[in-house]
Amino acid sequence: MVDKPSENNETVPSQPEIVPPRKPLQYDYSRSTPKTDSHWYSMPGQANPLDNTRSQSPTQPPHNPTRPAYVPPTEQMTPTRLRLEQRRQRQGMPENWAWLVIAVALLGLTVIVSMVMIIVLRSDRNGKASASTSSQLEPTSIIYGAGDQAVGTPVGGALEGNAMEIQPWDGQERFTVLVMGLDNRPGEEGSCRTDTMMIISIDPQHNSIGMMSIPRDTYVEIPGYGLDRINTACVYGELYQRGTGPRLAMQTVQYNFGIRVNDYVMVNFNSFISLIDRIGGIDIYVEQEIYDDQYPDMFYGYDPFYIAAGQQHLDGATALKYARSRHSTDDIDRGRRQQQVVMAVRDKIVSANMMDNLLVEAPGLWNDLNEGIETGLSLDQILRLAVYAKNIPQENIKSGVLNWDYLMSWTNPENGASLVIPDRYKLPSLMLEIFGEGYNQ
Repeated sequence: MVDKPSENNETVPSQPEIVPPRKPLQYDYSRSTPKTDSHWYSMPGQANPLDNTRSQSPTQPPHNPTRPAYVPPTEQMTPTRLRLEQRRQRQGMPENWAWLVIAVALLGLTVIVSMVMIIVLRSDRNGKASASTSSQLEPTSIIYGAGDQAVGTPVGGALEGNAMEIQPWDGQERFTVLVMGLDNRPGEEGSCRTDTMMIISIDPQHNSIGMMSIPRDTYVEIPGYGLDRINTACVYGELYQRGTGPRLAMQTVQYNFGIRVNDYVMVNFNSFISLIDRIGGIDIYVEQEIYDDQYPDMFYGYDPFYIAAGQQHLDGATALKYARSRHSTDDIDRGRRQQQVVMAVRDKIVSANMMDNLLVEAPGLWNDLNEGIETGLSLDQILRLAVYAKNIPQENIKSGVLNWDYLMSWTNPENGASLVIPDRYKLPSLMLEIFGEGYNQ
């Protein structure tokens, strides 16, 4: 292997060459293209979804690490920040610590909620899809383009012309973050195994938030590697060069779903549990009894989990189990429970007197977040997003799961793996319903 020069011309050891996965089975749809106004399928200049000249897998993945989006600094203190600053002065707290307290308080209202909504799901490795499998169905990419292009070249994909370009936030338009849960165990380091992804999009222009869960077995185009499960994107990026996994995951989502992704957040088990415990637990209405005798523990064994139907108060560990359990249902229902927990966290944090409680818990909570959460966002960016999101009314928060209305089940005949394929003819309606007009601009 030959050492490669880095961007700053320093010589760094080369990484082992990663051989892209063997090209999987493909097929072409015979149905006509639907006419869906204002969606990327029908935007001027877009490639025809039925075009069988989609770009071939490039020979290597992107190698530039993700850069956080630019957020203009806040010029004027918000009432919350002003109140906290006055408290800092009265108590003689150092100025830099005041920033940490502000971050925790505002994050509790918005961005931390987005962080924990991923809930670090790890499912039963042998779980089967519950929908019936069509013998006629074979996987295909929902990516459309032409030519042999290297990853990073703005060609093809759901955002024709900019499918691979990660753009920074301008502080005014829609901001979209990819939230990922890490399936790490004690002692594991450097893993980027993401069992669930969630797209969170804040639209300041329409005072709304949209969030959509993506099942881990969704079979999509991984730029540079062809078709594979969406949760492998971060792994491929990290194998190629440490630190590039999140960027490849962001590109994969942007490339397949046609919504621009500005940044990312990754969170692990312990951070989620600590946050729930520090806010005093959450209240959840359990729609149906869950008994999971194969719930995985932290050491690859089993820790049977049971919860009765009805109104329940959950601590951090129980909330994690409620969100992760899949054995008695499937990834789709788990995505619904995941979002239910997110909203319960939000409701608890915005409730009366929660701000004062967060101030008391600020030191420990901040340490938990620093240790268990990775993001490209800066503190100032987090504060700015919190200012936008904290007053968005409940009715303007829309959520959805990529469920069986928009997925097709398929079993890989080569290895028997159960996979789900996005139905590109129905997907536009879900994206528009959750994120609204202009989400793909």
